[in-house]
Amino acid sequence: MARIANAVRPRLARAEEAVRPQVARAVEAVKPRLAHAVDITKPQLARLTAVRPGKTWQYTAVAAGAGLALTAVVVSAAGPWDSTGQRTAERHRAVALDGTGGADHDGTSGGEGVPAPAPSAGSVLAGLGTAAKGAARATPTPASLAAVLDPLLKNPALGSRHTAVVVDVATGERLYGAGPDQALTPASTTKIATAVAALSALGADHRFTTRAVLEPDTEELVLVGGGDPTLTAHAETDGWAGLRDLARKTAKALKKRGLDEITLSYDTTLFTGSQVHPIGVNDNLAPVTALTADEGRTDDSTSGPVTRVADPAADATKKFASVLREQGVKTTAPGPSKATSRSESLAEVTSPPLSTLVERMLTNSDNDIAETLARQVAVATGTRADFAGGGRAVAATLTKLGLPLKGTAFRDGSGLDRDDRLTAHLLTALLVTAGDPGRPELRAVLTGLPVAGFTGTLAGRYGDGAAGVVRAKTGTLTGVNTLAGTVVDRDGRMLAFAFLTADTTDPGAAQSALDRAATALAGCGCG
Repeated sequence: MARIANAVRPRLARAEEAVRPQVARAVEAVKPRLAHAVDITKPQLARLTAVRPGKTWQYTAVAAGAGLALTAVVVSAAGPWDSTGQRTAERHRAVALDGTGGADHDGTSGGEGVPAPAPSAGSVLAGLGTAAKGAARATPTPASLAAVLDPLLKNPALGSRHTAVVVDVATGERLYGAGPDQALTPASTTKIATAVAALSALGADHRFTTRAVLEPDTEELVLVGGGDPTLTAHAETDGWAGLRDLARKTAKALKKRGLDEITLSYDTTLFTGSQVHPIGVNDNLAPVTALTADEGRTDDSTSGPVTRVADPAADATKKFASVLREQGVKTTAPGPSKATSRSESLAEVTSPPLSTLVERMLTNSDNDIAETLARQVAVATGTRADFAGGGRAVAATLTKLGLPLKGTAFRDGSGLDRDDRLTAHLLTALLVTAGDPGRPELRAVLTGLPVAGFTGTLAGRYGDGAAGVVRAKTGTLTGVNTLAGTVVDRDGRMLAFAFLTADTTDPGAAQSALDRAATALAGCGCG
């Protein structure tokens, strides 16, 4: 504990000095409640704030351990906690949900010349409950959790079969189990497994590169896909790798060589096999290829179902050619090819770190990223990079981590395949492993989980005291509803949970029933 504290102290001290003038008044205003929040989350913070130089997870680990208990101070001190501003969005949402407290921020009046009260983030802090200061924070007992969860999980809305596991993240001890080793269709909770495998096989700081190369003999320009699922052709890249940037760099390099007319091709050979998922053409997933821009979407959306282009690689290359023309370089109509070992690299763009891609995948339940990452695991482990090979590579990587895979089956990386099989035991083991301070490269699995009432697929759910303290990946297929994630209970314990159901008939009712079970964990003082 002392070593961990010493490791983070210099960074926290620098952050404190940098923002002290701006946050002093805010800290004073919420000090009584923060003192309680700090006290009950101290074990989680101590465990999850080990810092290693050069890693991208240094501040996001704090968020995972404490839920949003320290939002008012930590966000002010550290700014956005990741490159996408997800944590800033959580704070803004918390402010919007509570209309009390604060001072006049926009010149509006509350009547009689009194400034309208600015909202505060009380709804986030309140989710941690009201355990007495200094009270013992015992681990929830199996009997007490059974008394809470058994009635909720017998809800007919959860179908004819369901399984559930709750584990103490700090100790790995199973506190509740109902059919823990029974494998069911997991739907999108499969993405948790894909995320752990990708981060383990490639590393949290790994980046994917898209290149433009020139063949010396034929002067053929080849756009080489590096399997970056977040490459964008939009003018505003928002921090993702930009196809337009690549085209401009390429045009400049070509002109230096006196070339203003070129044969253009594209290379997608990093991946192999069918590009179309076994479910067929579907608005939830573009054809999977090593070269794509904006996930082959036919509108300006960045998540959710939408019609996709039939050939993402050809579409991306046409957009690339369009920018080349704007820069004065004419091209032939593009076609497929393969870059040779003699080709000369003219320009490249790289994705953000893999940890950022994993967070986006989990928060938005992004199937395109999930399927690409499964293939990247296959490439990294020397496995055939198709749908089946990606599944085998994910399973093999998880086996090396010592995770319980008995009875499981991975047919894809996204969970769209109904033949996928996972257990509640495996899902909670994945979450506990991601919280292991000895595996900092996995931390994005926790920080990327949607936050109840705030982000991603949970943004419109949990409009109660569990908002902000439940972080979970959702899963939905016809007849299947699943939920797996973490929660901080009333005693400050961080718990990992997984609920899987089968044969549900009302998805809305099943979803609500699962949310009630997770909310019960958040409100449980079950020690």
